[in-house]
Amino acid sequence: MKAEPTKTVKKFGTMAGVFTPTFLTILGVIMYIRHPWVVGNAGILGALAIIIIAVAITLSTALSLSSITTNIRIGSGGAFSLISQSLGLEIGGAIGIPFFFSQAIAVAMYVFGFREGLQSLLPEYAPLVLDLMVFALVMLIAFISTSFAFKIQYVIMAIIILSIASIVGGLFVNELNYDFVWFGDYKGSVENNFSGTSFWVVFAVFFPAVTGVMAGANMSGDLKNPRKNIPVGTISAVIITTLVYMALVFVAALLATPTELLENYNVFIDKAYYAPIVLAGLLGATLSSALGSFVGAPRILLALGEKRILPKSPFLAKTNKKGEPINAMIITSFIVLLGLSLRDLNTIAPLITMFFMITYAMVNVVALIEQSLALPSFRPTLKIPIIIPIIGAFGSLTVMFIINAIVAMASIVLIIVFYYYLVKKKLKSDAGDSRSGLFTALAEWSTKKTNELSPNREVRSWRPDLLIPVTAPKDIRSAFKLIESTVAPKGSVKFLAVKSFDKDVDDKLNVFLPEVSARLKSKNIATSYTYISGNDLAESLKISMQSLNAAFFKPNTLFLTVNGNEELHESYQKLIDVAKLNKYSVLLYVPFENVGLSLERDITLWLKEFPSGWKTNFDIGNNDISILTALMLQKNWKGNINVKVALDSLGMQNEEDISLLNDLVRFPVNSIIESYDIQSEASLLKSNNSDINIIPILKENNIKEMIEIVNFTRTSAIFCLDSLNENALV
Repeated sequence: MKAEPTKTVKKFGTMAGVFTPTFLTILGVIMYIRHPWVVGNAGILGALAIIIIAVAITLSTALSLSSITTNIRIGSGGAFSLISQSLGLEIGGAIGIPFFFSQAIAVAMYVFGFREGLQSLLPEYAPLVLDLMVFALVMLIAFISTSFAFKIQYVIMAIIILSIASIVGGLFVNELNYDFVWFGDYKGSVENNFSGTSFWVVFAVFFPAVTGVMAGANMSGDLKNPRKNIPVGTISAVIITTLVYMALVFVAALLATPTELLENYNVFIDKAYYAPIVLAGLLGATLSSALGSFVGAPRILLALGEKRILPKSPFLAKTNKKGEPINAMIITSFIVLLGLSLRDLNTIAPLITMFFMITYAMVNVVALIEQSLALPSFRPTLKIPIIIPIIGAFGSLTVMFIINAIVAMASIVLIIVFYYYLVKKKLKSDAGDSRSGLFTALAEWSTKKTNELSPNREVRSWRPDLLIPVTAPKDIRSAFKLIESTVAPKGSVKFLAVKSFDKDVDDKLNVFLPEVSARLKSKNIATSYTYISGNDLAESLKISMQSLNAAFFKPNTLFLTVNGNEELHESYQKLIDVAKLNKYSVLLYVPFENVGLSLERDITLWLKEFPSGWKTNFDIGNNDISILTALMLQKNWKGNINVKVALDSLGMQNEEDISLLNDLVRFPVNSIIESYDIQSEASLLKSNNSDINIIPILKENNIKEMIEIVNFTRTSAIFCLDSLNENALV
């Protein structure tokens, strides 16, 4: 069998891999043909304000991106990798998929821009032919190699620098305008017959000029040292291009009057020192943007394939001998051709912009989360104030709605659809992410706030959180369905496996507990288990309960299953007393032989010994946990409750009292509530044919008596003891 040939993968440094594509993407078409128009509308100070606000967002994003990059081992895909490592593959993919399509369709937009400039030189060619010729050139350069594409970009960068010099040189060959307009009056454009516009409309036209901060980050998988290359290349490109845009505000104001700036989009070309080089710069800017997007988009698709997010992921993740994502490039080519076939991208161009903005927002959100969690693992070598990602996230989302609120909402909805699609795929990440840390931090914050509001648990917030001792798998098997029905959907279960020093039993527990925990978790029930050692079950559980009292999220109910092992009966009796001392309620399940829970439909709830003042102080004695358990089972079984209330001479004296109890408890409407004489309890128990009895534990009851009741009635039962921390009347 022949060994697979070693792939020679070309890696790029800061200049080629990050600075150049970012620099060229920012200094694009808008600089040449819309920047003067911005100055004409907004005036010098208005234009500077637009640049500062726009750059505040993109520079914040660049700093957030750079900070996180210096803290993680970023993989291929740039922003997708960064978001996935922090917020999970589902959110990363939901952002990454539309971001890929945006990058691919953007190639078509840049090709259109290049063709418009080329048509003045080649008017005899049809626009579609020119588009295909331009894209064929872009494909040829990219398919030769990424290294060759970057060498071409060096040539384009030289042309753009010369074109900027030629624009500035126009100051020496033209009559200058010194009648500056500092604050513009926003007259609009030729397209709307100068009927007026606004600051934010002009801002929306300019803003795409400063996007492109991800151009270098998209190459993250092809960089020599992403932790160094991305921060240095991205931030330096943003700063330099910002200075260029600011300088050109004053150049535009000097070269032409406000009227000329508004009416002539080609002011920079017409008044340049040497116009052909500026036209070449305009063409070069669109070509470099197209080339940068066509090189970057397949890298995002490659990363999506590597994480098995898309169908046919192994095909998408394939690279050639040079390490080029050849299959991803082919798929990207077809998408670009689809974009070219639309001929007019005005309808989807705003959506593309939105996906860019959402990606920027999420990068800032990741930086904000990582900083807020303050985990020891977050040790970026580039530290930034927390206000920076706040500005970036808020600014990105705000700009989306300024540009087009309807399209912004549509793009967010589309990303939510992608997210739920990926959630259903149950993606697994080998590297993990920061979500558990985020939710842990939220839980800690919630715990602190809860303790501040009420140090003791409020009875209104009660839910069943079971503590279940396990000595052998059979303790759980007979009660599993009951446990599930008692805690679902919002309760929890903590298993305490008591080591018996019997290797065979312990080995069975080691296999059984993970399995039963997984089954409960699959029902969305919070479940955990641990092992304790000790020869005395009651003593071991006593120590465990006392330890758990220090925890905030502690169990509140001890669940015991009484089986045929009489050796445990004495320990269970002790555990009831231990639970009472530690303010745990008790659910003691006694199944009847092999019948278990039968149909899981009919529940008989026995209530008795109500305190005399319960109607005024709402304390119904040892009946709360019985009622709450019956309600939980009825809800999960979709069954019926038959409530038997014992009349006496103290708390529960007549039918009016029973009616009041029903109103306060709010039993389901199909429940049957009836009174009985305590003297007739035995005969009623005998004649009862429900699936389970729920009975309060009286002071005189012991384990033996409970078993006798079950055998007498031939019906499984749950015997209940209140902890005084629950109240069925709230």
